[in-house]
Formats: sequence, structure tokens, C-alpha cells
Amino acid sequence: MSVIFPAPPSEAGYLNQDVEGRTVMAEVPVTLTTIPKKPKQQTPQEAIDEFWSKFTTKAPGKATTVIPHNEYVEKAAKRSTKAVGTNTQTSYEEAAAVCKAKVAKIVKECRRVNQKYRDPHFDLEFDLKWGSRDTLESLCNTKEKPDSDFKPKSVKRVVDIFDNPKFYIEGPTANDVRQGRDGDCWLLAALCTLSNKPSLIERVCVARDEQVGVYGFVFHRDGEWISEIIDDKLFLTKPDFDESFLERILWEDRERINSEEQYRKAYQSGSGALYFAQCEHENETWLPLLEKAYAKAHGDYAAIEGGFTGEGIEDLTGGVTSELYTTDILDKEYFWKEELMKVNDEFLFGCSTGMWGVGWGDRKGIVELHAYSIMKAVDIDGQRLLLLKNPWGKGEWKGAWSDGSKEWTAEWLVKLNHRFGDDGNFWISYDDLLRKYQAFDRTRLFGPEWKVTALWTTLSIPWTLDYHDTYFAFTLAKTGPVVIVLSQLDDRYYRGLEGQYRYELNFRLHKDGQEDYVVRSISSYCQNRSVNVELELEEGEYTVLLKINAIRYMDKLPIEEVVRDNARDRRDKLVSVGMSYDLAHSKGKVIETPEEKKARKEAEKRKKDKQRQELKKKIMDARNRDHYLRVKRHNKRQEKKAKAKAKAQAKKAAKAEKAKSKEAAKKEVNATKEEQLETEKEKHVQVLSPSPTPGPDDSKKEVVSDSGTDPSVETPSVDSEKSRHPSPKSEEQPTETSKELKESKPDDVSGSGEVEGGNGPATGGLEDSKDNKPKSGEEGDIEEKENHTGDEDVNESSSDESDISSVSEISDRELDIELERRANAPLPSPPPPPPIGPEEPDEFESNPWNAVATVGLRVYYKVSDEDKDKEIVKLRVIRPDPYAKDKDEDEDKDNEEDKKESGEEGKQEDLKKSSKGLDVDDSSKDATLEGNNEQRKKSILSLIPPTD
Repeated sequence: MSVIFPAPPSEAGYLNQDVEGRTVMAEVPVTLTTIPKKPKQQTPQEAIDEFWSKFTTKAPGKATTVIPHNEYVEKAAKRSTKAVGTNTQTSYEEAAAVCKAKVAKIVKECRRVNQKYRDPHFDLEFDLKWGSRDTLESLCNTKEKPDSDFKPKSVKRVVDIFDNPKFYIEGPTANDVRQGRDGDCWLLAALCTLSNKPSLIERVCVARDEQVGVYGFVFHRDGEWISEIIDDKLFLTKPDFDESFLERILWEDRERINSEEQYRKAYQSGSGALYFAQCEHENETWLPLLEKAYAKAHGDYAAIEGGFTGEGIEDLTGGVTSELYTTDILDKEYFWKEELMKVNDEFLFGCSTGMWGVGWGDRKGIVELHAYSIMKAVDIDGQRLLLLKNPWGKGEWKGAWSDGSKEWTAEWLVKLNHRFGDDGNFWISYDDLLRKYQAFDRTRLFGPEWKVTALWTTLSIPWTLDYHDTYFAFTLAKTGPVVIVLSQLDDRYYRGLEGQYRYELNFRLHKDGQEDYVVRSISSYCQNRSVNVELELEEGEYTVLLKINAIRYMDKLPIEEVVRDNARDRRDKLVSVGMSYDLAHSKGKVIETPEEKKARKEAEKRKKDKQRQELKKKIMDARNRDHYLRVKRHNKRQEKKAKAKAKAQAKKAAKAEKAKSKEAAKKEVNATKEEQLETEKEKHVQVLSPSPTPGPDDSKKEVVSDSGTDPSVETPSVDSEKSRHPSPKSEEQPTETSKELKESKPDDVSGSGEVEGGNGPATGGLEDSKDNKPKSGEEGDIEEKENHTGDEDVNESSSDESDISSVSEISDRELDIELERRANAPLPSPPPPPPIGPEEPDEFESNPWNAVATVGLRVYYKVSDEDKDKEIVKLRVIRPDPYAKDKDEDEDKDNEEDKKESGEEGKQEDLKKSSKGLDVDDSSKDATLEGNNEQRKKSILSLIPPTD
């Protein structure tokens, strides 16, 4: 019985076996356990250095546009590039004219279609009915969205709320102001303050058409006036009768006849029905409409919650506010006479207390964390008294000179024209004011005799607090009073997109040619929107150094995350606030100046020249290296050839000597043979006998004798016969021999016709003919090889000498081609990401420091009538030159010597040093002083370290 075994599977068949099983195995995820790397041991200093290297971002920058492809930003940016001096009233007049034109356009449009005006960009009714709340709430920039406290119930027009609406009733006064459910007491306190100076509030309310329902206002924002248009819709505290359920049932139970009209009169009629700010008079409307316009300008009602009275006065007047603290007043007498007594004239004042408190306290009727306005200051009969206003319209001071206190007499009531009542107006003495209030907001007002020059820029703020490399400089052409204001963008206009950083501003003023600085700004505790100094300056060149402190709030979301979170659900709100953000940041857009453009082109030229020089050096180094290697190889070959040539000559000489000795031996043998032949011949001639039968030996002798008789006839020998019919083995022999000759070059080469032992003597003619024949075989090959090698040596030597004679210079065209090739070469692939270990990434490395601020400098100055058209102040931004050459390169340039001689280089170096100089009250100042006592004193005055 035979057993047949199956044939083994082929390779393809083997691979197709269990395809399904192997596929399943391949799909199973494989988890590899990574062994955590043991951290490298570092010194403390190395650990700190590594921390700071990860702390700050490698790519500083800030999002300047939120709306994609915003063409309006480019137009706005062009207006902010040049600092042109304008009258402080010019911007207001332009904004007011635009506002009036807008109102006229809307009125004409509405009358054409017979419709009242409805603001599509700030529609309260649509916002309430559809629940979008865009007019009430700002964009959320926190991880957890806070609950809103605003809960209005209905929206109606002014004509539907007020029975006989009037915009003003006996003009705008402080007594008109009543705060609503918005936390904007600071704004209402500012309005109370403005009401004391005639026409200030009227300047804000520019145009209106109450029948159409359109109102136009102007506000001051970031150094210039803007216009705002609104309709006449307002929020109410109670819902409409038809839309309410519980209220309607309760009211119908109480009022069975005409219940709807009675409900409207009770809950939706007059100033008391308004949800936000209201006037005291039932039919006066200017305050709620102004508050609505201010809320629209900032995006929503939530954006105007919380603030400072001084900032509100700035926005309504265009003035400049300083924050003063009672504990910082040096001369209280001077403060009373020169500042408080000028209230409502050159200055406007607000005050507050409880700045460091955490709750709402009561200090004898004075509410903490609440803004009050100073209405009047009087000095009568030795009494220094001030009239204050609470914007709530209630709640008064309960100390001396309060309503009903013992200080009041009938005479004093007449002198001060005061009436008792809880209306929010109360008198307080100057001493009690300084004791009970902690901070004052003093706003400087500017009349038509003042001009202003402004300029903005954007700069990156380092974590270390020091004076920045970027600074402002201005030229003052005439001596006079000057107000210098350093401000940042008001983020209230784009609330929610302000980012994670808060900035505190400071600056220091230097005059060129003076050792000490002129003045420093005093940083504010609370108001961080701007800082300012007011002083008398002489004409000359001035420098304003900036010190900006950035504070990061990690609970706030960065701008890009806020945009991502709101792009889908709150598009309209994001577009509205984003447009304000883009227009605000267009002011600080860094546009290249002609000087910077020139410096950039010079730097590009230097960079290109440097690249060309480096490339040329690299190529020439490669060529020189190759030339050196070629010379080295050539010298080795020449040395080797010289040795081979000497060896060949030695061999040739030895061979010639050997051949000569052989030739002499041959001649001697031939001579001996000839003598023997002559002797035998003589014997043959003398003895004549019959020739015997020849034998084998005799036949050989005859052949020899015959050949010897005629030397010219060659008798073929056995060897010659073999040579005529060579065997295959013998045919291969010359090739092998030739190869052996080429490799080993044997010294001894013998002739083929040599006869040994004298049995067959060769004749002299045979030898001579062999000597005269061309050499063949091994000997001929050797000589031919030697001759050929000599020719090659000559040719190769001449070729090598031509190749290594010199190194050719590279041409400009070759450099351009190589540079273009490198520029167009594909970028190298990025390195692979580091393996993810079990440890979490460093929090500072994943979210590094990246503070970028947009700041502006405004210089206010008084001008006389003859100087109104002159340019008194020239303002500019000095940025560090990013294309500055290294000192080593500068020393090689001749033009740098010219700069040093002209003093330009020295001035820049002084400014650079002063920007890094510590303030005189810095604790580390003493450690930075150098030199002797006189030099140290000079260093303190100039704030510039002494040079050797």
C-alpha cells in the first residue's frame, strides 16, 4: 500500500492561508507601555533658566481683528498713522455734524415710508421677545456663564409710556437723576456733576426727532468723539397686560371696569415704570434715552455696570481725569483754594469711599463703593462747606451739616439756599469730606484755547517690570502749560473680548540736554484707563518713557476662545462687539514709517550681502579644500611615479648589464665554435676519401655542416616546428606570461634561439639576425609598457598641473543661481513631536506669557490766537530698530564713526540706558550705582549709569 503525501503549498498559497484570522489580529489595537524617562538632574540655576525660557511665548502678538476681512479697519488705521495737532473742539464739532446728518437721514427715510424709526442694531423689543438678550448681556469670557440679574418684562416706545413726554423739563439738572436697576451709579454721578455747568449735558444730546422716535448723542472715546443713534424704545418693569397671567388675574379681581387701562397707568406709565434710569419728573425723558445710547455705544447694559465717576465725566466732556487720594494730599489748603474752589469752572469732581472694602457698608449715611458728585464748594463766614449729590436720589450724610443737624439755622438755610428732604442732596464740611471720603476723581476741562496731538502704538509687555524699549518723543515749539496723558484702549466698548491681561500705566518725562527727569506719573489704585501729569514746560525736545505693568487673570478666557464659543450662537452680538474691537485696535496698528522702511531695505540689502558673502566663503572653502586634496593626491602620485620610474630605470640598467654580459659570453662561444669549424673544414679539405653510408649521427652532422656552410639559410629545428604548430596550452602561455610580466616584471628574459651544450652550435649570422629583429614576446611588451607609461605620465602630469594650478573665483551669477536655488528649495520636514510621557505638560509652556497692549499718548497744550494755525507739538513713536547691526559689524563701518561724531549714536545710547535705569526710589537703585560719590550723585540725577 502506497501513501501519497500532499504536495507542499506554494508561497502564494501559504500567504493566503488564514487571511481572516491575521486581519482580525491586525485590527486589534496594540498598546505599548512607555517607560517614563527619568528627568535629568539639573542645578537650581538651570531649572530657573529653563522655567523662564518656557514662561514667555516665542511668538508674541495679539489678535487685532475679530471680524474676517474687515475692510473698515484699514480705512480707520490710515487716520491714526499721523499725529496732527487739532483743536479740542474740532473732533466734537465733526462728530456732532455727523450725528445731525444721521438723524436727518433717518427722519427723511421714515417719513417717506410713514414708519417710526426702529433701530435694527439695538432692538430692545426683538431682543426681549426672542430671548437673545444681546442688548442686556455682554459676551461671556469665563468658563462658567454667570446668571444675569436683568429681568425686564416688556418694551414700549416713549409715546406709549409717557402721557406728555418732554425731553427736558426746565433743563437737565442733578435733581432729575434717579438710578435704575443697572449698576451705573458712576455714570449718573457724572451726569449730576455735569448738570452744575451749563450746556455740558446739552452738548451730548445733539439731535432728535421725537415724532419719528430717533435720537442722536455723542460720546468721547479713546481721545476722539463718536456719534450714536437710538430709537425711543425702553425697558419696563412690568409685562404687558395681555401677555401677563398672574398680574392680569390679580388686577382683574381688583379693577373689574377697564382693567387693562388701569393696569397700564399703574405699571407701565410714567418714569416710575422704567426698568433702568429715570428722571424724577413723570414725563421727562432725557436721562433714560441718554443711558440707552451710552449702553449701545458700549454694546449692552451690562457693559456699563461698575466704573468711576471720573471716567464717566471724561466720556461726556472729553476732559482728562486724575485719581486723587485724601492720604496723598500734601497741602490741604492749596487743594481747597486752587482745586475744589474751581469746581464747575476748570475742574469737575466726584468722590467715593470704601475703596478697599468688600461689602456695602454705611458710614453715617455715606454708602461704601458708591459714587457721589461734588456740586458746589463755598467758603462763607469761615465755614468751608461742599454740596454733594447721591445719584440714587436718596440716602444722605447724617453728620454735621446734614439735614436737621444743629449747625443749621434759618440764616444758613437762606445763605446756602437749602431745603431739607431725603432727595440725595446734602452739605458736608471740608474736614468731614477728607475724613469720610477716600478718593476724588478730578477732571480737567478743555476749552477752545486748547489743542491736542495724539498718537497710538502697540507693544509687547514683558513679565519683568521695567521701562520699555519703545517710547514716545515730542517737540514743543513754545513754552506753556501742558497736559500729558498716557492711555490704553477702553475695553468697556468691547466687553468680553478684553482678554486675560489688565494693564497699569506709568511714564517718565525727560528733556533732552538735562540730567534729571522732569516728572513721573503717579499710578492709580483703581482707575487704570489712563494716567496724566499737568505742568508748565519749556520749549525743547522731550522723551516719554513707558512702564507698563501687565497682570494676568487666568479665570478669563483668551480672545480666540471667546470668538469660538460665541460664533455659532451669538453671531449678531459677536459682529457688533467685534467691530468695535477691530476699530479700536486699528488705532495702534503699527504702520511702517519712511525711516523704518529705509532701515528695512538697508537691512535686507545687508542680509543679502551677508548671505552672498557666507555662500561665497562656503563655496570657496569647499573649492580650497578640494584643491588641497587634489594637490595632496597629485603629490602622492608624483612621488609614487618617481619611485616607480627610478625602480624601472634600475631594472632597465640591470637588464642592460645582464644582456651585455650575455652578449659577451655569446660572442666568446661563437668565436670558439668558428675556430672549431675552421679546423674541421681544413681537415675535410685535406683528406679525400669515399663517403660511407650515412648513419643517424652522420645525417645530423651533415645537416649541421650544411647549415654552417651557408649561414643565411635557416634549418628548421624541432623547436621551430613546435612553434609552427602550437598546442592550445602554448597559445595561452603568452597571455599569462604577459600578465605575469605586467604584475611581477621579471628581470631575466632570454632569447629563443640560444643553444646549450654545443650539440647544435648557432652561427653568428643567426644571432645577428635575431638581434636586429623587432623585439617580441615578454621583452617587447615590457618595453612597450614602459614607453606607454612614460607617455601617460607626461600627459597626466600636465593635466594634473593644469587642474591644480589655481582655485577659480566664483562669479556673481553663480552666487545668484545658488541663492535662488536655496530660496526655492522645499522646507525641511518638521521634527517629530516628542513622545508623550505620563507627566502633564508644564502649565507655563502650554499657556505662556503673551501680554500685548495698545497705548496712546495725548499732549494737550494752550495756544494763543496767533499760534492757532501753527504746529506747536510734533509727536512721534520711537521703536527699537529690529534691523540694528551688531556692534562688531558697526565697528567695521565707516559711517558709524560719522554718527558718533554727530552725537546721534550717543543720544540713542543714552536713551537706551535711561530706559533701563531704575527709579530713584527703587530698593535696588543703590546696587546699580557706580563710580565715586560725585558720579553716584550724577547717576541718581540723570538716571543713567556713568560711563568709563
